[in-house]
Amino acid sequence: MKLAVCLSLCLIAVGDFAFARPANLHIKRQKHGRDGLPSVESSSHQVRSGPVWNAHLGRREVPQEHSHEKFLTTVNQFLKTDNPDGIVDAVFGLLGNAAAAAGQGQISNTDCLQQATADRAFTNAKTAGSVEGLTAALIYRALERNTGAVGQASVACTAIQAVNPEIAAISQHQDPASANAAATNKAIVLELAVQIANIGGNPLDALQSGTFAPGQIGDPTAKGNSCDDQGDAEGCIFTQNLLVEDATEDEINAAVAASATAAPGAAATATAATSAAASAVAECTAPPAAESSAAVSSTVSSASASTTAAASTTSAAVSGSSNLDLGSCPDPTIVFADGFDGRQEKSFEPSDTTAFTHGSALNIKVITDFICQQLDVKCKASQEAIDACNAGATAAQGQTGQAAADAFNSALGF
Repeated sequence: MKLAVCLSLCLIAVGDFAFARPANLHIKRQKHGRDGLPSVESSSHQVRSGPVWNAHLGRREVPQEHSHEKFLTTVNQFLKTDNPDGIVDAVFGLLGNAAAAAGQGQISNTDCLQQATADRAFTNAKTAGSVEGLTAALIYRALERNTGAVGQASVACTAIQAVNPEIAAISQHQDPASANAAATNKAIVLELAVQIANIGGNPLDALQSGTFAPGQIGDPTAKGNSCDDQGDAEGCIFTQNLLVEDATEDEINAAVAASATAAPGAAATATAATSAAASAVAECTAPPAAESSAAVSSTVSSASASTTAAASTTSAAVSGSSNLDLGSCPDPTIVFADGFDGRQEKSFEPSDTTAFTHGSALNIKVITDFICQQLDVKCKASQEAIDACNAGATAAQGQTGQAAADAFNSALGF
């Protein structure tokens, strides 16, 4: 009798151990269910964190949190340079809530773990002056989270406000089989492209945040169309050609251009008039020798190869030096001219494109925001210089064309 009781107790203990969540889940993790329940695999058996798998097996999709591995890797790199909330690993932000809770650290709302992870990585990348890190954080924020079933959308984060407005502007992709997914995901990608452009990245990279082809709701195989390979450093969605892009390159470029030129019709008309006047003044007042002198060529050597003589003249017009402490970037000025990046119209561009690696933009705010950000995180300028930059950016918004560039440059002491 005693022997039978002992055996029963032993069996109960073994059963309890089998369903216990391992404390070092983030180290031993190899696979996660699409429904958010993580598993730890060994050579002989699998230990699950919950006993309800069979009840949902016919509806859930295979996991996909490692499908975009290259972005996950980069975000982890920046997350862990300064991680006061103790987020265990960036991968938890892409899991369903049941598994994500194990790695959320001090983040109070599991639905917001993905946003919080991206926000922290973005902040750290900004400190490091890394456009690659900023871009990866934005793309990570837009990736689809695991959910409990094919066609089930993940919950939006509403409980926590992101520190960085660039991150706050982005939400995660939704399961492609969920309601209105095509329109929702396209809108996410277009907004992502705008934010990537604003931090000096390539807006076309936003297309890489896309997810898979829609799975079949109720698919008895539970396979769906996703993949999950932690050993694929690039990301299996790319190497297996499973990525479905949510928009075309033309749509991306149009969204970025529309964001850059968003202004009332009267302001747009004024911009065109001012641009024409500035061009006429430049052509009439430029000294003849300036067009051929080596000095002018040197001044604009960092500009695009397609920059015209008018652009050279405009760049040369920005002279002198500022009394502000600009750190390692002595020329944060902006030029306004024809021909940047092959454009047919005048646009804005940093005078020093070596220190400020950003292409041209029709909206000066895109350039001023980038320059002020770089003065802070890359150039290590003084607070007085950063404040002057922000004041100049505000002043430039009240002007158009060359006057906008002049307002910004003047605020910085040029």
